[in-house]
Formats: sequence, structure tokens, C-alpha cells
Amino acid sequence: MTFDDQEYLQRYPFIERVLISSEEIQLRVRQLGNEISRDYAGRVPVFVCILKGAYPFLADLTRRVAVDHEVDFMAVSSYEGGTQSTGVVKIVKDLRVNITDRDVIIVEDIVDSGLTLNYLVDMLQTRSPRSIR
Repeated sequence: MTFDDQEYLQRYPFIERVLISSEEIQLRVRQLGNEISRDYAGRVPVFVCILKGAYPFLADLTRRVAVDHEVDFMAVSSYEGGTQSTGVVKIVKDLRVNITDRDVIIVEDIVDSGLTLNYLVDMLQTRSPRSIR
């Protein structure tokens, strides 16, 4: 466990323990960065970050990607201020970049039912990207 993990536990005493250490997370981020760099060599993927929760992870990940890339953001809601999904996905902020014939990598923080992610993939497919991962 790193100092950051210990500091986090002290700052938030209601958290009993760290399940995945920051070292393990950073190792996996490096591995993902290497995989993306290999898989997209010679291409310029577009990272689509789903705001707001995925932003810190996206920042770490893109620092580890060795290929040119673009970043854009979307904000979506299926909770309407509550804690239960309404089952209806609403686009609060849409992409600015054109993803036609582009490789798209969606970066999302929490996938519970999969409803929002499925909706996003289906909706983005209508914009004719080369690929979505």
C-alpha cells in the first residue's frame, strides 16, 4: 500500500480498506496504455471520456499512450438526480469532434446495468466510426 492509499484511508475513515492499491491500478493503466499504443499504431484514436467520473482515469491513461490521439467528452444521465436509473439515457453534452471513419475508445468510470454504455455504443455507431472499443 502506498502513502497515497494510507492518506486516503485516513481522510475517509468510513472506508474500511483499499481493495485495489494505487500501485496495482497504475500497473494496469501502463498495460492498457501499451496495448492501445500497439493496437492503434499508425492511427489516431479518439478517446471519448464520459464525464465526470472517468476524467481522472482518462488523464492517467492518455499519459501512457504512445500514439497520437484526440480526446473529447460526453456527459450523459440516466439517473435524473436520483440513485436509481430511470431507464432513459439523456445526452447532456455531446461530442464536438467528428468520429466518422475514426477509431473510438470509450472511457467510462462505472458500468452497472450497462444501459448507458449500450445506448452510447448504439448511438455512436450511427455516426459511422471505423471502430468502437
